[in-house]
Amino acid sequence: MTYSVAIDWLYSTQFFGVKLGLANPKRMLREYLAFPPHRTKIIHVAGTNGKGSTCAFIDSVARAAGTRTGLFTSPHLVRYSERIRVAGMEITEDEISRHLTALRALVADWDPHPTFFEISLALALRHFSERNCELVILETGMGGRLDATTAVPADVAVITPISLDHQQWLGETLVEIAAEKAAIICHKKPTFSAPQEPAARTIVEQVANERCSTLEFIDKPLLGYSLGLSGEHQYNNAALAMAALHAAEITLRYETVKAGLGTTNSPGRFEHIDPNLSNMNSPLVLDIAHNPAAAKALAANWQREFGDRKANLIFGAVESKDIAGILDALLPIASQVHLVPVNSSRGIAPTDLEQQFSADHPPVKVHENLKDAFKVATLAPTLVTGSAFLVGEAKAIFTASDHRASAQ
Repeated sequence: MTYSVAIDWLYSTQFFGVKLGLANPKRMLREYLAFPPHRTKIIHVAGTNGKGSTCAFIDSVARAAGTRTGLFTSPHLVRYSERIRVAGMEITEDEISRHLTALRALVADWDPHPTFFEISLALALRHFSERNCELVILETGMGGRLDATTAVPADVAVITPISLDHQQWLGETLVEIAAEKAAIICHKKPTFSAPQEPAARTIVEQVANERCSTLEFIDKPLLGYSLGLSGEHQYNNAALAMAALHAAEITLRYETVKAGLGTTNSPGRFEHIDPNLSNMNSPLVLDIAHNPAAAKALAANWQREFGDRKANLIFGAVESKDIAGILDALLPIASQVHLVPVNSSRGIAPTDLEQQFSADHPPVKVHENLKDAFKVATLAPTLVTGSAFLVGEAKAIFTASDHRASAQ
């Protein structure tokens, strides 16, 4: 298949929805010869907030130390290839089409048919094996217990801060969600966790004890280094990443750690768009803050960087998110709010979002699309947030790229 045909087929598998479970992923990894070789170290990262940043720190520092890495993350923002990187380089379209051609033939008569995410995982791991990766970093898609990434035996488990999210799949309470995410802990393998709420901490401790896993809570930020990612919370993510690298027996030296942390890049995490691309007379920041905890971190980061300057807030969101909680965190830093649609079947109409605002709020304007919102941008710095779909669309506009988001 050509790349366009192959990627169309892959996106068509989204009609099979989200099917949590490990039977299909294990079968795919086995039959596609995609299980990592024994010599490859695996770091598996789960949690609610900070997964992507923690994975980015692990990958960047390991590469600076001379380790050949494979990084699997989701969702992508603009290009599907963002999900799969070897030594920092995205997989090519030719490689994607080659693997998808083989995988389509492999699973043609499977019932149930593998999902978009399951196919992507098998593609990534086969690619990592072919490229002789020494360390593979896997970001959990959703939850942990039945997430496809858990089909891969890990050497180190990492759990970032856990909060309420994806309740329709993972459970209504923090205890239920923590149990799903803590299930990535492997028997007699080390686990590192960010500080957790008491209820979540208890669950993590119980699961680690049941599986004879040594558990360490990394409760102090990493100091003494400059980070490539903005925000005080990133020093906690960096500390978690360093603990995981030590456990994976990656040889680390001060200069390589300094270089790796300082050059870490994670698109959509308080990302500044080059003014030459945006053609705006004020700063433009993109951030994926799709739950209240992430929005609070974003607001704190904004105030640290911009002080009392309020944001020209462009906001869009999808169903099943705590919109009220997100807006409670963001409205104090907003001078005005521009509501836009999100390029997703789960997107909430801007007119429906408008109903979330009380009488006491900054001026609100509804737009038919994101480009219209940019046209009325003020001299105030602009912040685009609320959904990964929206951030991806914004990046595509300013890089003249085709935007094709995925629900998985």
